[in-house]
Amino acid sequence: MPNRSGAGAVTGAVALTLRLEGALVLIGAVLAYRSFGAGWLIFAVVFLAPDISMAAYGFGPRAGALVYNLVHTYLAPAPLALVGFASDVPVLYALALIWTAHIGFDRLLGYGLKYPSAFADTHLGRIGRDPTLRPTPIDG
Repeated sequence: MPNRSGAGAVTGAVALTLRLEGALVLIGAVLAYRSFGAGWLIFAVVFLAPDISMAAYGFGPRAGALVYNLVHTYLAPAPLALVGFASDVPVLYALALIWTAHIGFDRLLGYGLKYPSAFADTHLGRIGRDPTLRPTPIDG
């Protein structure tokens, strides 16, 4: 389990590679969605829906990380896309592409899978402000 210093997170070229991979997934999903011909309004409405999973943090960091990670891996949108494609249900395929684009976008921005220690502890490094840094008071 990582600590506040970021142990357990990737750094350097590996972190950059994972962010670039996220960018390619985002671009690929958006291009596939565009060629699919679905509407952009539904894309905009659904794009941030996976972030509703953050509400699970209300039950603590362990539950929050579990639910967030389940929703922010390709383990659900990939089979959803396959089912949508195989069963000729276009809405399932479209939703899977939007979901995949969201995950790619998050990875591009450095939002990784969460460790149960805290929301800010991710496999791509610690996100947010460093809680050990305090603002310097202004002398008046």
